[in-house]
Amino acid sequence: MRLLGKGIPFVSGVDTPAIGSNAKCMKERKLALIAKGRLKELLAEKGLRVVLGGAVDKTPKHRPLVNIYRANGEEIGKKLLREGFALTWSPKQRNIWCD
Repeated sequence: MRLLGKGIPFVSGVDTPAIGSNAKCMKERKLALIAKGRLKELLAEKGLRVVLGGAVDKTPKHRPLVNIYRANGEEIGKKLLREGFALTWSPKQRNIWCD
């Protein structure tokens, strides 16, 4: 599953740092672990609503693109953006996690 955020599939959405061997540097790897922990906290909340975007990402895994909403209606992708755990994604954006 990949967070879509308020974006349009393959045009915009939410980007988080890559984890493991997909990370371009140690800084990105560390940021990814922190972001993953925060997402895990948010996903443990009661009353979440998952809305399928109707598309899948272009990776070999073809993960479904989704929006996830908290019980209060707040979109989790927006929350991660505000808290600095994610960036707005676009296809031509370069990796800034290692800057």
